[in-house]
Amino acid sequence: MDRVVADLVGLHATDPATPYLSLWARLPGFTVADLDAALYQRRSLVKHLAMRRTLWMVTADDLGHIQAAASDRVADTERRKLVADVQKAGIATNGEKWLDRACDAVLSHLVENGPTNARQLRAALPELAGSYDPAPGKRWGGDTPLSPRVLTVLSVRGDIIRGPNEGTWTTSRPQWTAATDWLTDSPRAAALEAASAQLVRAWLRTFGPATVTDIKWWFGNTLTWARQALRDVDAVEVDMDGTPGFALPDDLEMEPEPDPWGALLPSLDVTTMGWYDRNWYLGEHRSQVFDTNGNAGPTVWWNGRVVGAWTQDDDARVELRLLDDVGRGARKALERQADDLTEWLDGVRISPRFPSPLSRAGR
Repeated sequence: MDRVVADLVGLHATDPATPYLSLWARLPGFTVADLDAALYQRRSLVKHLAMRRTLWMVTADDLGHIQAAASDRVADTERRKLVADVQKAGIATNGEKWLDRACDAVLSHLVENGPTNARQLRAALPELAGSYDPAPGKRWGGDTPLSPRVLTVLSVRGDIIRGPNEGTWTTSRPQWTAATDWLTDSPRAAALEAASAQLVRAWLRTFGPATVTDIKWWFGNTLTWARQALRDVDAVEVDMDGTPGFALPDDLEMEPEPDPWGALLPSLDVTTMGWYDRNWYLGEHRSQVFDTNGNAGPTVWWNGRVVGAWTQDDDARVELRLLDDVGRGARKALERQADDLTEWLDGVRISPRFPSPLSRAGR
């Protein structure tokens, strides 16, 4: 299981059910208990804010490289924005000192008291008091507490970890814990260039060939950064049906055609979200299986293309909503997978955080 996560660089975890369903689709015999054990007992997998300011599930072994190549950049942005908002809200004239005191208070409390949820931290620490208006005069504005953003800064810079979950596997109610207490070994520090090269190499091994725009978007960085990382891994330019792309120098052989295959992937699955240019596997279905903000809903795949979406009926049975005529044999194979997923879920209802128009249709 850890190897699968590492090969994909990470799994999207913004929707708490996604990592479980992503692994179910890839690992025969996978159970919820398998992932819970890796997250909360062995602690070989962790949830961490990284590429594109997105929550990921990554291996603890890769955490140091992900921190250097992606999370440090996000942490710097989040810190600067929070400091500016603290000062703009009149909470402190020196936002840097306010934030440092708040961070120190959280870390001290976690070291002394162990895993603690956000609500308990707010109640225990006056240093977290304060609110701001993210959009004055707007409908989505209003009085908003600053404490969650302090936890965001601490987590994205690697000081605290999302520890035990107080909810079910389909919900996210983490207890926060100091990284030094949670992780058996401290993440190995890595230089930016070396970390970037390692992650891009791992990503290209699984997702390549790909365009430089794909790499820039996926890692949430700049074109300059992406081009340098490609040079550092000696990537070779290849022709992708008329579009220039890049592949690893030892990965240039044509892959044999696989046997027919299908998959039921969850919302925000790393494959559905894997590339910036998606027409080659979405065709005309983008508006049906992605929301207007670019978030993928649950998808049905056949032979490397998205052919529809899946949802659940009132009895929690998995239903297919196909957009393409995949043929009788393919439909039967996909229906068997839907039955298998229904059995695996055993009555648990999945409510995607970002449902697509097709997965919402008829509900």
